[in-house]
Amino acid sequence: MKELLELYLVFLRIGCVNFGGGYAMLPLLEKDLVDKRGWATFDELADYFAIGQCTPGVIALNVSTFIGYKRKGAAGSLCSTLGFLTGPIAIILVIAAFLSNFAQLEIVQHAFSGIRICVCVLIFQAVLKLWAKSVVDKTTLGLYLVILFLAAGSAFLPFKIPAAILVIASGVFGVVFGPVGKEEKAS
Repeated sequence: MKELLELYLVFLRIGCVNFGGGYAMLPLLEKDLVDKRGWATFDELADYFAIGQCTPGVIALNVSTFIGYKRKGAAGSLCSTLGFLTGPIAIILVIAAFLSNFAQLEIVQHAFSGIRICVCVLIFQAVLKLWAKSVVDKTTLGLYLVILFLAAGSAFLPFKIPAAILVIASGVFGVVFGPVGKEEKAS
């Protein structure tokens, strides 16, 4: 029971600072869940993010669900998910009640502008970290460039390629071509 409460409280705190969501949260989740608590490795966290990208919902919420499940099974998954959701729901309810009264204030608009810059930096930091851990040889660099071209190029194509399709195609590539980015062990 103590571990379930800990999962709830840790993810309650994380959910309350989930500004920017998804990849903006990677450095914060890494510091707390990998470095401080040892609940996952960075590679596991990166895998959870990849899976979270392909599944419905908010990436960081999905990660909390995966971490909770890893720690304490279904009960841990439920506690971490509820913990993650509690803070944002409360905050959103308060903001929704007052936002229309304050959204036009110059100070509020400036605060949001500052937060957007911070979120960009956090996302960039996450990209650099993922790049260093993921693009480790010519094969992974080639895959990266193809996916980058398809993702960025879809803005100029008559159709947009959904991110989930790119993630699934990359996973299929990994299955077909073996251990992408990892040296094969000599037999």
